[in-house]
Amino acid sequence: MTVKVQTESFDPGALLNALTGQDSSCGAVASFIGQVRGGDDLVALELEHYPGVTEQALGRIAGEAVRRWSLGEAIIIHRVGRMAIGEPIVFVGASAPHRKAALEATGFMIDILKTQAPFWKREYTTSGSHWVEPRPGDDEAAAAWLTGSKDFTA
Repeated sequence: MTVKVQTESFDPGALLNALTGQDSSCGAVASFIGQVRGGDDLVALELEHYPGVTEQALGRIAGEAVRRWSLGEAIIIHRVGRMAIGEPIVFVGASAPHRKAALEATGFMIDILKTQAPFWKREYTTSGSHWVEPRPGDDEAAAAWLTGSKDFTA
């Protein structure tokens, strides 16, 4: 299991390769890459976090995914600091014996980290900057995964 919060960019291909072929019992690898989306006069995005606490939250999320889906490996890399349009923000990946487990675990990790990891987003636009409010859909997606496992919190 690998969990990192960093300011430096990362190579999604290298992270995907790190999941591929490492465990002969795993026939599936799935991943999600989030990047800074343009539009609405966006110039840059800045993410802040709560050092130490954020890494612990991501570790619990990855650990829960490993436990639930018997993963061979789970990776969460999340950037903080200022990022330009098109730059990668987050990589979430999983290897598992079968595709359903790898795909579900990846979906779980990204949906849960969106609501339970302490990150704050600030958008910089051509007319100024503002903090981004959480989206109601993110809470709904996380709640769907947590139904029946109310004891899990990041």
